[in-house]
Amino acid sequence: MEQHQSSISLVKASLVAAIIAIITLVCIILPAEYNIDPTGLGGKLGLTVFNEEASVQAPQKASTGEQESVVVTVPAGRGIEYKLAMAQFKKVTYEWTTNEGDVYVDLHGEPKSDTTGYFESYTIATSDSMKGSFTAPFDGSHGWYWKNKSNKDIQIQLIFNGEFVVEGLK
Repeated sequence: MEQHQSSISLVKASLVAAIIAIITLVCIILPAEYNIDPTGLGGKLGLTVFNEEASVQAPQKASTGEQESVVVTVPAGRGIEYKLAMAQFKKVTYEWTTNEGDVYVDLHGEPKSDTTGYFESYTIATSDSMKGSFTAPFDGSHGWYWKNKSNKDIQIQLIFNGEFVVEGLK
């Protein structure tokens, strides 16, 4: 009789876990990751903000020197990456500023087709603006990781030009 009751308890626990997983998927994961918000709860909780920046990014296109500009929002207490695909020895000049406060920044690159997780940092700082240039030391994805350590969202205006393909937010 005890084994039958423990089997029933196991089935009940599994059903409860499945229901919680479905609710989490619909109310939190879909709005935050895919901007799909069937209940409207994700918007009320501010979860869809993580995908709103993606709609303002430039479309993927090759650039051979034209100037690009994008505004990205770094959510409070979070970090985002904005990336460019670049061929080896191609150069990008850039300038970025925040609307308020310092952010941690790591300008870095990751080799194309690398699966080890290797990346090379070119600049690491905490600042409210930065201006400079870099030459890609290898084919791959190069760009900025910004982390907002404040309790308010921070917008970053990024202006850049050179030879690249915009990958956008990562």
